[in-house]
Amino acid sequence: MNRLHTSLASLGFVVAAASASAQFYPPPPPAYPGLTNFNLRAADPYANQWDIGVNIRGRFENKDQAGFISGLQNSDFRAGGSGDAADNNNNYTLARIMPRIGYTDKWYQVFVQGRSSASFDDERGNNGTTNGIAPNVATANSPGIRAGKGEQENNRDLSLHQAFVAVGNHKEFPVSAKLGRQELVYGDHRQVGNFLWNNNGRSFDAAKIRYQNSFGGVDLFSGSVVQHDNGAFDKSHYDNDKFSGAYFNFSTIPVVSKKQIVETYIYSRSVEKASTAQDWAGVAIPFRQPMIQDLYTAGLRVKSKPNAYGSWDYTAEAMHQFGTINNRITTGASTGVAIAPINPGSTIAAAGEKDQDAYAAIAQIGYTWTELAWQPRLSLTYSYASGDKNAVDGESNTFQNQFATTHFFHGYMDLNSLQNLHDLRLALEAKPTPTLRLAVEGHLQKLASTDDYWYNVGGVARVGGTQTPTLLVGNGNSSTNGSGYGINSGNSANLGAELDFIVSYSPVPYFNIEGGVCHYFTGSYIDQSWAKNGGSVDASYAYLQLTLNL
Repeated sequence: MNRLHTSLASLGFVVAAASASAQFYPPPPPAYPGLTNFNLRAADPYANQWDIGVNIRGRFENKDQAGFISGLQNSDFRAGGSGDAADNNNNYTLARIMPRIGYTDKWYQVFVQGRSSASFDDERGNNGTTNGIAPNVATANSPGIRAGKGEQENNRDLSLHQAFVAVGNHKEFPVSAKLGRQELVYGDHRQVGNFLWNNNGRSFDAAKIRYQNSFGGVDLFSGSVVQHDNGAFDKSHYDNDKFSGAYFNFSTIPVVSKKQIVETYIYSRSVEKASTAQDWAGVAIPFRQPMIQDLYTAGLRVKSKPNAYGSWDYTAEAMHQFGTINNRITTGASTGVAIAPINPGSTIAAAGEKDQDAYAAIAQIGYTWTELAWQPRLSLTYSYASGDKNAVDGESNTFQNQFATTHFFHGYMDLNSLQNLHDLRLALEAKPTPTLRLAVEGHLQKLASTDDYWYNVGGVARVGGTQTPTLLVGNGNSSTNGSGYGINSGNSANLGAELDFIVSYSPVPYFNIEGGVCHYFTGSYIDQSWAKNGGSVDASYAYLQLTLNL
């Protein structure tokens, strides 16, 4: 199951000889180093080698009628019902402190970053209770979903977010290496990102080698995602959950590279069956127990360079996913029961293996009125990810969203991931002053296939309705007949529309205030899913976030 992990190095160095710089063009603008660094470097130029500071962030969120709540997202937009299973409102406060210290010399870098995260009054799942999602999900696993401690973003002990050593100097030698706990970010975060909108963020225990010369370069990496375990040391599971990749950048392609950034990549995630025997009790849904898989994602990303087309810009990305993944529906005595992260390991391990053949594509075009004082930018983005065509055949067509920072792309309400989705986004941004940013964006969303589930932002299927006929019987068509979410083959694919208003203000460089107000208008798919179980209702979301970079 680890075909790619043993061959990435040889593949990368062969291609690197003719590929482009791994220092992706253009370099990002220098970020504010933090108040501590700013003062130290102003007093002593030699302090530039040090990175000392702390990032402090607090955010209040108000979710009304939809969002991660006690019943996962299986009650999103439900108008009626009572008890935990029907509770779809949640108001809570998040707090995060991330201290750091690092030192960079000519040939090496050492960096350590901690993180302490807390949530208050959060009704999301408490892993220590039992309350399964009846009737359509197995409930044998004791860690449940009753309203509780909000473990999804609660990790109060001072945890190790990053701790790595990097060796190399690309000005003088083409190879560098980074070893240890580190963030991985590639492209626009669509498959690999640091997910820092989340209170815990994301990092990997990984080794990375970068090769670059005047013609080209490649990043080769292999590691495992760090699982956040409140009350215990956060650790990865490289022995049975590996994530590896090769990311190439081409800057010398005749004609093309003059105005375009061209990148291509292949990622591999291998989750062994042995992972189901591990103790996942301290890891929150939806991050616990990934599906057993041996998946490969090959992609091509093309993006216009700044000012290459005047006021116009564009991005295009295409991905193909292949390999194997275990079925999301149980077989045997519990035939037709949807598998969720709360299921016991034995249930997940017993699911049959399916071949993966899935696709995703993104196309974006934008225009910036550079001659106007506010620098308004209008952009249109279309995102597509395939869904499964038939639940009873031996093939999975549901694109798997791997380690994306999904919050950037499909609406601030975080109701979708890049799985079984069409998303059309229109956004307008403006900067009335250098310290004030305004944005409004709208989304029209529908399922790619109604023979598949509607997946939440964590990649978990929304379920809860009673499937008729039972899944895995007949031709794969099924329906919950208005009793809730599941596979609803006869429903309209139209999910609905989201409208977001965002304001960001930085009165001083080390302090930022950000807030947003959002509303989701239900479409026919949601209305039909709840037609006979209390009906449906629109949802709203608001947040206020304060950030200090000291």
